[in-house]
Amino acid sequence: MSERSSSASTYLLVPILLIAVLLGTAAIRNPSLVSLSGFGSAIIVAAPLILATYSLMALAVSGRGTVDLAVGPLLAFINVSVVKLTMLGVISGPFGTFFVALGLGVLYQLLFALIVIWVRVQPIIVALSGFLALSGINLVILQRPGGTAPEFMASWGLGQTIFSPVLLILVIATVGWLLFTLSPFYANLRMVGYDERAAWTSGVRINIVRVGAHVIAGLFVGLGALCYTALISSGDPTQGTTMTLTAVTALVLGGVSLSGGRGGVIGALFGALNLYLIGFVLATFNFGAIQAFVTQMSYGVILVLSLLLTLLVPVVGRYISFISPWGAFVVLGTGVVAIMLQVATSATYLSEAPAPRDAAGLAARYLLDAPPAGPDLAFALSPIQMTAFLAAGAFATFVVAARMMKAEAGSRRMGVFLYLLVGILILSLFAAIFLEGAPNILNGVRQ
Repeated sequence: MSERSSSASTYLLVPILLIAVLLGTAAIRNPSLVSLSGFGSAIIVAAPLILATYSLMALAVSGRGTVDLAVGPLLAFINVSVVKLTMLGVISGPFGTFFVALGLGVLYQLLFALIVIWVRVQPIIVALSGFLALSGINLVILQRPGGTAPEFMASWGLGQTIFSPVLLILVIATVGWLLFTLSPFYANLRMVGYDERAAWTSGVRINIVRVGAHVIAGLFVGLGALCYTALISSGDPTQGTTMTLTAVTALVLGGVSLSGGRGGVIGALFGALNLYLIGFVLATFNFGAIQAFVTQMSYGVILVLSLLLTLLVPVVGRYISFISPWGAFVVLGTGVVAIMLQVATSATYLSEAPAPRDAAGLAARYLLDAPPAGPDLAFALSPIQMTAFLAAGAFATFVVAARMMKAEAGSRRMGVFLYLLVGILILSLFAAIFLEGAPNILNGVRQ
C-alpha cells in the first residue's frame, strides 16, 4: 500500500523541486521577502491564485476534461458585484459579503453543471461561453477599475504581518479539502473521474457527484474573489484572461490530471505557489517594456513543459519510485530554510563594523544563538545552525540509504549501491582511525 501511494504521488516531485529552486532564488534576488512583511505580502498576493487553482482542481478531478476556463472572469464578476453592492449600500458587513460572494460562485457552477449534465453540452463549450459572457457582464457592472471594498476589509490587504484573515481563509480552504478527502464522497469523485462507466456500474450516482464537485468549485472561487477584493481594495472588471491562464498553468504544474481521477490540494497549492514565485523572480529582473510579455511567455512555456512532464511521469516514476516526495520536500525545504536564514542574518556576518545586537532578541527572532561578529566570519555557523545542518544531513542520508536498501533487498545479488555503501563505511572507519591517531603522530614528528 505504501508503494502504491508513493508511486501515485511521484508527480509531486516536479513542483517540489521547482518550488525549492524558485524560493531560494527569490530569497537571494530580493532579501526583503525574508521578513514578516515580505511573507505577509506574498500570502496576500498569492491567495487569489491559490484559491482559483483549488476551484479548477475540484472540477478536473471529476473527469470529462472539465476545466472551467471562465474562472478568471467569474472571480472578477464576484469582485465587481461585491464592490457595486457595497457602493449601493446593499451589503456592508462580513456576513452579507461572504453570503453574496459564495452564493454567486455556487449559483454559476450549478448553472454550469445543469448545462453539462442534463443538456449534455461539452464542458469546454460551456466554459468558453461563460468566459465571453462574464467578460462582457463585468464591464456592464463596472466600466473601469474603481469603487471601494467593504470597510471591514480595509486592513486585510496591508500585508504587514503573516497572520491575517486571508491566511485564515487559505488554511480553512486547504484543511477543509484535506478533511473532505477522508469522506466516501471524495472516493466516489475520484472513481467518476478515473472511470465513469466503472463508477456507474458500481452504483455511484454520477450526476450527484458532479454537481457536488461544481458546488465545491464555486465555494473556492468565491473565497478567491474575496481575497482578491481585499488585495486591491476595489473592483477590477478586466481581471479575467490573466487569472485564467495562470490558474490553468498552476493546475497542470501541480500534477493534477486534466483527464480526471488524479489530483489534490497539495499539488494545486505547490503549482500556484510556483506560478507566483515565477512572477516574483522575473520581477526582480529589469526587462523594460517587455516585462509583461516575458512573464506571459514564461507561463505559456511552463504550461507546455508541464503537460510533457505529465506524460513522462509514469515512465520516469518506475526508476525513481524509491524517492519519497515528502522526503524530498524535507531535504529541499531544509536547504531553502538555510538560504533564508543566511539571507536574513547576512548583515550580522558581513558588516565590517557590526553594531551591538541583543543576543536574546536575535535568538528569539531567528531561533539561533547570536552569531560571532566580524568581517572574517562570513560563513561561520552558530551551534544551533551546525546542529540543524548535521541533523538534516543525517536524516537525508538515512532516508536514501533505507529506501535504496529496501529496493535492492528483493534482488538475489547485492546491488551497486550496497557495495558503495559498504566501501564508504570502510573508508570512513580508516579515516576516523587516521584522524584519531594523527595528533599523536604529528606530536612525535615534532618532538
